[in-house]
Amino acid sequence: MKLQLIACSLAAVTAGIAADVAPPTGEAASKKLEVQATLYNDKAAIRNLIGQDLGDGIIVVQVRVTPKADEPMKIWREDFFLRSDKDGQKSEPYEPSQIAGASVITLTRGQEGAPVMVQDQGPVWGGVGGAPRRLPGQGGGFGNATIGVERTDTQVGENSSEEQKKLLALLNEKVLPEGEISEPVTGLLYFPMEGKHKVKQLELHYRGEAAKLDLRFVKKNK
Repeated sequence: MKLQLIACSLAAVTAGIAADVAPPTGEAASKKLEVQATLYNDKAAIRNLIGQDLGDGIIVVQVRVTPKADEPMKIWREDFFLRSDKDGQKSEPYEPSQIAGASVITLTRGQEGAPVMVQDQGPVWGGVGGAPRRLPGQGGGFGNATIGVERTDTQVGENSSEEQKKLLALLNEKVLPEGEISEPVTGLLYFPMEGKHKVKQLELHYRGEAAKLDLRFVKKNK
């Protein structure tokens, strides 16, 4: 009985400490662009943010991109990458379809022509208890070719489970929007990263048309 009371007390103290610690943040800016980022690099923080467990091997960064110039600019999720000082890993963000699982169809819409539909056929890793994840692979395309890709939509195929469909819809809803912007936009980036990495080891890089920015994350108390 005493051991149970001690365990409950420790859990309450730990929860209280966690509640007082805000997620690490960082920011960087140029004359044309400002990037503010919040790091979620543990499973509990990611689950609280998204509402679902993504399993091991995913670091989530919430990004707010603010254009500072008068003219609109374009941003793409692939403009960002996450690097770790621990082992030199450099990771580009996953698309939601690469996290949600198998049988995902990608609809790529361009400036000209009809959509091109590509089914991702890369290998799936992960399993029950987290989200099965698909590593990038060779997809098969069909439809008319497009010129000047503007955005990519993803849909699950008929063989996907209801859980995968719900996860994909959730990740699509929260992902950082891309394309032309003239006002601030906020969204999530999902980075595959093997192993555990401390906050001080992670650095977010932006290499877009408006700027080249690098930012570190700093822990702050609420």
